[in-house]
Amino acid sequence: MVAVSHPLSEPPSGPTRSGATTSTGEQPTQLKRVLGPKLLFFFVLGDILGTGIYALTGSVAGKVGGALWLPFMLAFLVAFLTAFSYLELVGKYPKAAGAALYTQKAFGIQFLTFMVCFTVMSSGITSASSAARAFGGTYLKEFVTAPTWAVAIAFILLIAYVNFRGVSESVKANVVLTCIELSGLVLIIGIGAYAVLQGRADFSRLTEINTADTTALLAVTSATSLAFFAMVGFEDSVNMAEETKDPARVFPKAMLLGMGAAALIYILVAVASSSLVPTDVLAGAGSGALFEVVKAGAPAFPPEVFAAIGLLAVGNSALINMMMASRLLYGMSNERVLPKFLAHVHPGRRTPWSAILFTTAIAAVLAGSLDVTRLGSTTSLLLLGVFCIVNVAVLVLRRDRVQHQHLRAPT
Repeated sequence: MVAVSHPLSEPPSGPTRSGATTSTGEQPTQLKRVLGPKLLFFFVLGDILGTGIYALTGSVAGKVGGALWLPFMLAFLVAFLTAFSYLELVGKYPKAAGAALYTQKAFGIQFLTFMVCFTVMSSGITSASSAARAFGGTYLKEFVTAPTWAVAIAFILLIAYVNFRGVSESVKANVVLTCIELSGLVLIIGIGAYAVLQGRADFSRLTEINTADTTALLAVTSATSLAFFAMVGFEDSVNMAEETKDPARVFPKAMLLGMGAAALIYILVAVASSSLVPTDVLAGAGSGALFEVVKAGAPAFPPEVFAAIGLLAVGNSALINMMMASRLLYGMSNERVLPKFLAHVHPGRRTPWSAILFTTAIAAVLAGSLDVTRLGSTTSLLLLGVFCIVNVAVLVLRRDRVQHQHLRAPT
């Protein structure tokens, strides 16, 4: 059961003194509160879907074999447990900065907080830079040829402009892009269903586990660890707490529904992929595995359409990650862990413009000149440590009572 903690006393609603909260857990903020339940749901869904399933299907198939659906299901269960820690903490402390903020409140160790902040920021910027290079080096090449580094930098600058324009514009763009990338996955599921009706699906592959050079347990574990990073986008959303209306009430339903929808889509895509395409073909195709599914199930379908969907999917992933990274730095600057200039908010747009400029500059350098693959692997590993810290922090902070209702995760 999920319990709800009861307020010690009900503070008056309406304007509050600096640092106080209303009965709904809202705190005064310079940022603009525009995210309601629907927009937050699409933010979570778009962040989890991102480019993960588009890029990881082949790699996971190479690890586990035909039982492609199993690692994605296990990854969801693992992520689901950690999500409850985030939900309790974002309900108690509805401020930007997410895991770094919770670390600071629980342990009060500046160096540890900085390392958590640096790790989460790095994961976001690395993901955005990788998406920018995929945009210029993979998907766009289906239509035009241009230097990858130039396209990647231009792409990052465009993302920065949308981010600066305002959270309202950014999340509305996210809704449109999420619907488009979702259509690509629905297309894969539909192709799989059509192939089943035509009798062209081989369901015997769904129980095959690759044990050529390892045990079944190690194969599944290895594939699950890879699939896990296709599910971790949910934690980015807590950095948007200061731009969410009534965050203590809105976050639990939006995050859990978003994660559940993403998990269902991932499993259905995995079943369609594995039943239509042999495992060795999926593994050999790498990030182009879903192209192979389209070719096998619907040979007449124009590949350019799916390439265009992939183009917009990586754009959505980059936008969400850059929004998260800038809000993280803004929140940590307000907590005095980072320099104060990163907390500057544009008076008209009400967006953290200095943090946006700072993160954009780093992302542009990475996207334009460096191979971010190794950096991405390292930050992904470090994120596991961040999740462990958050799971401990939620227990440590049980002694810190707040005067508003919020979700209480099962101990």
